[in-house]
Amino acid sequence: MEKIKVGIIGTGFIGPTHIEAIRRLGFVEVVGLAETSIEVAKKKAAEFAIPKAFGDYREMLKDSEIQVVHNCTPNHVHFVINKEIILAGKHVISEKPLAMNSQESVELLELAEKHGIVHGVNFNYRQYATVQNLQAKIANGDLGKVNLVHGSYLQDWLLYETDFNWRLAPEVGGKSRAIADIGSHWCDTVQFVTGKRIVEVFADLATVVPVRKKAKNAAATFSTQTSNEQEFEEVQIHTEDYASVLVRFEDGGRGVFTVSQVSAGRKNRLSFEINGSQCSVFWNQEEPEKLWIGHRDRANETLLADPSLFTVEARSQIHHPGGHNEGWPDALKNMMLNFYSFIRDGKSLKSDKPNFATFKDGHNSMCITDAILESNEQQKWVKVQTTKEVFA
Repeated sequence: MEKIKVGIIGTGFIGPTHIEAIRRLGFVEVVGLAETSIEVAKKKAAEFAIPKAFGDYREMLKDSEIQVVHNCTPNHVHFVINKEIILAGKHVISEKPLAMNSQESVELLELAEKHGIVHGVNFNYRQYATVQNLQAKIANGDLGKVNLVHGSYLQDWLLYETDFNWRLAPEVGGKSRAIADIGSHWCDTVQFVTGKRIVEVFADLATVVPVRKKAKNAAATFSTQTSNEQEFEEVQIHTEDYASVLVRFEDGGRGVFTVSQVSAGRKNRLSFEINGSQCSVFWNQEEPEKLWIGHRDRANETLLADPSLFTVEARSQIHHPGGHNEGWPDALKNMMLNFYSFIRDGKSLKSDKPNFATFKDGHNSMCITDAILESNEQQKWVKVQTTKEVFA
């Protein structure tokens, strides 16, 4: 069988992780890489052993050999590049956020549907084996009625005033930072697990570090670069470091979550607890092999990831025996495996249900972000206006 040919746009933090995940599949090949200049593209292509280098992504989109394009660029160019990928007739995986607002994201969704291409958004936390297993357990009624969902997504990589990154600039990262970058993952994961859509929000956002010191040498995302001799310029910050959001689900369920990028000691802690009418569960992505299950009338328990203990529906998403823990790169591999298997098997988003987040989910995420920003501004409950059916 001939391998599916892929091009990658952008090689910052996330692009190389896409390349690594794709190469673990075996039936997909990365043949092209596009960067902001031909010099950078050639350097990166040589580093990753990719045969074709493009100094302009538009040239890569003209390459008839490339069937799928990954958009791994900064947020402010997601919309334009995604649109051009679709118009070129290529299948697309986009990093989130899908666009800068819900007006742009719904345009992309409608365009992708019109052109009949396969579209995906990299919401990879729903692809953890334990999360897939939990989704199946909830769908099978193991928790009873889901009443409450609460949790957080905490990081510390922007704790200090000298921590700086392109994500802090609203003209590049967007009007929202913590919510758009990590809150979107929390919302997507709990909506996937519970099968329930968030329909209303009440938000409180704050910029904990209002003025930051920007080094003259730009740092990459999650960089911990320090230097006593470094020179800085002061920059006013207009996006949130922190947010807490009350949420209401479509069936009347309630929830709340907090996001922060200034919580010392929390590296990448996405966690949630779900309280059902029969039992509770808790999951934390920094210890992804564990699922805590809480009971009222008997001892609580911890389910360790093990294919022999998983539901039939989730067994294909775990690839090693119990005790051989799988983590963040394996969830990303599952995202790629599910996306490319869908293409390999000739399936269509018009008739087949995907096991990955599509532009519908990306648009839903943008609508939630828009509602959260409006709620914080007006200090009241705001309904999530999807403007298009996005939850099958």
